[in-house]
Amino acid sequence: MQNYDAIIIGAGHNGLVAAAYLAKAKKKVLVLERRSIVGGSMVTEEFADGFKADSVLTGGTLRPDIIRHLNLALPTTVKNSPFISLLSDTDKLVLDPDPVKAAESIKRFSETDAARWSEFVAFMNRAATFLDLLYSTPMPRLPKNFSLEEGYGLAEMALEMRLMGRKDMLKIIRLLPMTAVEFLAEWFESEQLKAALASVAIHGLTLGVMSAGTGYTLLHNWLNRGGLSHNHVGRAGEIAQALANVVNSLGGEILINAEVKQIIIKDQRATGVILSNDQEFIAPVILSGVDPKRTFLSLVGPMELPPEFVWKTQSIKMRGSVAKLHLLTNGHHGFPEGTIALAPSLQYLERACDAAKYGEVSENPYLEITSSGNVISVHMQYAPYALKGSNWNDRRSALEDLVIDTLGEYFPNLGSSIIDRKSITPLDLESTYSLTEGDLNHGQLMLDQFLFMRPIPGWSNHKTPIDGLYLCGSGVHGGGGVSGASGRNAAVYVLKNKQ
Repeated sequence: MQNYDAIIIGAGHNGLVAAAYLAKAKKKVLVLERRSIVGGSMVTEEFADGFKADSVLTGGTLRPDIIRHLNLALPTTVKNSPFISLLSDTDKLVLDPDPVKAAESIKRFSETDAARWSEFVAFMNRAATFLDLLYSTPMPRLPKNFSLEEGYGLAEMALEMRLMGRKDMLKIIRLLPMTAVEFLAEWFESEQLKAALASVAIHGLTLGVMSAGTGYTLLHNWLNRGGLSHNHVGRAGEIAQALANVVNSLGGEILINAEVKQIIIKDQRATGVILSNDQEFIAPVILSGVDPKRTFLSLVGPMELPPEFVWKTQSIKMRGSVAKLHLLTNGHHGFPEGTIALAPSLQYLERACDAAKYGEVSENPYLEITSSGNVISVHMQYAPYALKGSNWNDRRSALEDLVIDTLGEYFPNLGSSIIDRKSITPLDLESTYSLTEGDLNHGQLMLDQFLFMRPIPGWSNHKTPIDGLYLCGSGVHGGGGVSGASGRNAAVYVLKNKQ
């Protein structure tokens, strides 16, 4: 047995951020990763010779204050990539990062919308700044154990919101529970523009554009992307490796091929972990970067937890319905540079989600496409984890053909350009990347699973019913997508409480 000050389960980006903050505070830290590569969902993998792609999450970037505090050497952010919505095989809406150029493309559909575009972008950027502050503020454990210290954090956040001005403050509060359709209808009139923007609201979620709370998820994804388009496409692994390098440079240890099978509990306190090879590591603080369901129901075990807590954990909505398809091509695929969405109308997007409600793969899916070199990566919705009357081992080939055939209607050269392909189904997301039910966010970003209700009401400040055990992954407040906020917040909480 080896002793440490803190053990982090999972070398995803949040786990690595937490490890780096603890190591910087002179704690003896060990990170345990079940795979042979660090990064969790934020990895760049080589599937064959010359065939490399961001496997799950596309590119991304950490919060600027985290980059600054940890002095991370990361790729320079590039924000000159357009967001392109496919309307037909001959027509598309191009939303360039330059608002003037974007307005020119919008003008073909609505002069009024073109005139409002710059105002909309400015508002979304201001609202994203507020959401970033919200994610930096640990949530109190409502409805109980509200502390004065937590109250100060909320008061500071409320003051910052008030300083934004009454008009923006009200707009942001109204935005959060609204549907994407309702929110966008207050800004624009053209179906083409509203559908393009609404696709960002449902990205990674099993929600339709008419679902309550997709106003919030639009803002959430806008914040994490830094706008509409993805950044650092094909370079997600560089971010994970930069974090790993910092952890190592600060004296932390990272052990790969080290699957944790059990968290050791003695007298309701976490004291260490046991690996699948029965090796034990001891520490008074354990931070879990895996999702809450896997942490509590598998690693801890229901017998160690209060019955009501177990029931609430079992009730966390996962519901993954994302599949990925990576295509190695000869370069003559015909795709333009940028983030490309197949979202021709609001009705198209809503109907695509309808299929998932009944355990079926959408025959007319919402697709988002990025490229890195000769590799095309397709994010596909909706492909539900729980298939009705079938399984993913049997449906893999059909899924790949569906995506390729759908895109072939817009890019006729795609089929002949493909050299190799690699699909990642919701089942693969669970078995390979430890995402329960294939949920990219460790729990759906929904109105009853955000802010002080994430992961469950009463346990929103990283603590758990087990003393010494904390959550630091995407399943807690601040998580979902690439930011590192939940990992940082968990580490700061542990350090403040002198654990």
